[in-house]
Amino acid sequence: MKLLVVDDHAMVRTGISVLLQLAEPGAEVLEAGGSAEALEIVRSDDELDAVFLDLAMPGMDGLTALRAISDAQPGLPVIVLTASEDPESAHQAFAAGALGYVPKSATSDTLLAALRLVLQGEIFVPSLMVRARAPRNETSALTARQRELLRHLDEGLSNKAAAQRMGISEKTVKGHVTGLLRALAAGDRGDAVRAARVIGIL
Repeated sequence: MKLLVVDDHAMVRTGISVLLQLAEPGAEVLEAGGSAEALEIVRSDDELDAVFLDLAMPGMDGLTALRAISDAQPGLPVIVLTASEDPESAHQAFAAGALGYVPKSATSDTLLAALRLVLQGEIFVPSLMVRARAPRNETSALTARQRELLRHLDEGLSNKAAAQRMGISEKTVKGHVTGLLRALAAGDRGDAVRAARVIGIL
């Protein structure tokens, strides 16, 4: 496994690198002190498995850097590291292509959980990012299929069962789940259902 940690604070980079190497023996962890250096690494190394990106660094705006990384290596999972616990910041990060959003106040277990989840192609948002979610216009952002799937998730159906109910493949359902989590800034299926109830979709 090859990972990249991008943060302008050397102590933070080192701490995260050591944590990752302890949790994933044999993992190679690269470090970058800024967005430009990170982009050079991403553009030259197609063996990266995931990137941890601090949004608040000198120079290039964090969201711009996130988009640039996604453009350089489409499909490369990016986990945002940030001091902000504002749900709106999470929405912006996901819209820019992030698959994970981890506040720097989170525990090491949370960081590792985020990594494992995004490597599976899922989206990670800690539950604390949902607590202050205010009613938004998420309904218009959801497709008819996503809304239908949301009702099935509320019933507790598995992806396979939902696929059979909807007459589509399980792979397509997984894609809809990913889109649903992104639109609702939800960390998992249960979180998406809870968020939908909070904002009145369910």
